Amino acid sequence: MNKDLIAIFEYLEREKGIKREIVISAIEESLRAAARKSISGASNVTVTIHPKTGNIDVYCEKEIVDEVEVPAQEISLEEAREIDPESQVGQFIDVIATPRDFGRIAAQKARQIITQKLRGAERDVIYEEYRHRVNELISGTVKRFVRGANLIIDLGKVEALMPMKHYPKTEKYNLGDKVLALLLEVNDTENGGAEVILSRSHPEFVRQLLIQEVPEINDNIVIIDKIARDPGYRTKLTVRSTDPKVDPVGACVGMRGVRVKNVVRELHNEKIDIIPFSADPIELLQNALSPIEIRKINISEDDQTISIVVDDEDFAAVIGKKGMNARLNSELIGYELEVQRMTDYNRTMALQRTELAESDDPSLNEPLEGIDGLNNLIFQHLIAEGYTTLKSLLIATPEELAKIPGISLDTADKIIEQIRKQRIESLGKKPEANN
Repeated sequence: MNKDLIAIFEYLEREKGIKREIVISAIEESLRAAARKSISGASNVTVTIHPKTGNIDVYCEKEIVDEVEVPAQEISLEEAREIDPESQVGQFIDVIATPRDFGRIAAQKARQIITQKLRGAERDVIYEEYRHRVNELISGTVKRFVRGANLIIDLGKVEALMPMKHYPKTEKYNLGDKVLALLLEVNDTENGGAEVILSRSHPEFVRQLLIQEVPEINDNIVIIDKIARDPGYRTKLTVRSTDPKVDPVGACVGMRGVRVKNVVRELHNEKIDIIPFSADPIELLQNALSPIEIRKINISEDDQTISIVVDDEDFAAVIGKKGMNARLNSELIGYELEVQRMTDYNRTMALQRTELAESDDPSLNEPLEGIDGLNNLIFQHLIAEGYTTLKSLLIATPEELAKIPGISLDTADKIIEQIRKQRIESLGKKPEANN
């Protein structure tokens, strides 16, 4: 009995899930190629391996002849009848022709082919086992590190790869650590095998964790529309409900926040913002920034850009550390996001109004007859206070106009902005921002 071969069969069946007949077929084919080289001049060489004992027999087909001229391909009638008494001249018979040193030479020559065939068989097992499980959560154990910080994860039957780029920089692992990850893809390798790729940094990983915790998502009552993520630091996702009775944000957060806390724990305390979805990018942005108030907003469809102005004290929160918050919100709304402080905006607008007021346009000094959108009573208050021309309004500040009875600071700002826009439009320019 070939105990070493039987041990290989059992190991591959038990540990790799490769059936014994597949292994035997692969080895037989590889040994057949080696046997042809070992038996000079032989034709129709076959190799058989006994599945129970592991014994190897090499057969060579020979023609039965009266007089042997080519021993490698012919056999005499007398010798043939020792194998099969009913043999006749002209027939072909399989003769055992296992070379003396076949065990050593054949194994050496066949090693590469055996490896390729077994790798192909293992690849088929991987595909059969894992190709239908892409985007599922799967757990394993850190087995070793390769090429730096790339992780090899033991999944049981196979080993998976979790490249360094597929797990957050904030996460550190040791040998033997348990890992829960997303089965991202199954790829062919250059050497003919297959590898399972895992990820903990992909946005889909967060979605699958929420599906585990929130039954309403699995039942399609709550829909996760979009996820923007900076792995290890922050995730923003938008949710909506197909049932008006179900609050999608509340369903994801859970009673006392227990559902989202379980997800945050698995993500090693990564922050998660759950935002009500809106098809309108401006409304969606307002939802994402709540409770911060957007003071001014302008959308440019041509440049796919949304420009906003916020109070100075809110600027840092809107931008976030290293621009993270603005970048993730930009991904969510599908527009480039430009953020400006209110003081910077006011300074820019004041300079622009001064430039407009100092132009040589004689209409700037003509008496005002009215202002679009402003009721007559407030207009009369402006005239009474000496603001009788466009030029006088362009050089005024909101604080100065707010001193006039009936005009609040917000109204004063709108009046000045309206005049500015009118002048820019009259010059054929595009206004920089809208209320």
